[in-house]
Amino acid sequence: MADRDSEDDFTIGEDFVASPERKAPQTSRINFDGVLQPGVVLHQDLANGNGGQAWPAGMVLTKYLLRKKRDEMRGASILELGAGSGLVGLAIAVGCEALGPVHITDQEPMLALMQQNIAFNNLEDKVIASVYDWGADNISPIIGYPDVILAADCVYFEPAFPLLQESLEFLIGPQTVCYFCFKKRRRADSRFMSVVNKRFAVEPVLDDPDRTAYARENIFLYTMRVKETR
Repeated sequence: MADRDSEDDFTIGEDFVASPERKAPQTSRINFDGVLQPGVVLHQDLANGNGGQAWPAGMVLTKYLLRKKRDEMRGASILELGAGSGLVGLAIAVGCEALGPVHITDQEPMLALMQQNIAFNNLEDKVIASVYDWGADNISPIIGYPDVILAADCVYFEPAFPLLQESLEFLIGPQTVCYFCFKKRRRADSRFMSVVNKRFAVEPVLDDPDRTAYARENIFLYTMRVKETR
């Protein structure tokens, strides 16, 4: 989810997110340590917000899905929240040979960057970029519940947590699985996970070969599903 121009619109500053060293806009090919060949061409640009950077949680989530969930992703309807540059959704569209469109979403400032990266990878027929502001009153780009929701590093700005929770409650249906990866930075992040744990069946992903390594960096990967009623 990208930042905006006023505090009322949840502007995100350095007090909330520890940005990597500010870099000039750059374009590179990312192959996730060789898991995806030849990789995804990604333009990164922080001019319109921190979402323009490829963040570690997105790398972790993408690498896991490419290793373990290619078949599951191939025929699924997929929606990414807070896509930023679009890295996760683009990589899934390429590496999993997605049959249907992959919807990557963020706030308005990130739209042009998402579209640019779709074009760089010639994925106009497989990936759709849309503006989607969190909150239950907003309309998902996918009609009905998606099969898969991707969310990487969406937990970083505490005032937006209720809106993220509302979106998850609105979007996660009986057959939906949400892959939720984030870097824990503050106690508020744990409180958010405690809240969603009461709303959903939240399970840690245990079959990732890199789990021990990224856990040392306070990065966590979970699945979220609707709780079964008894």
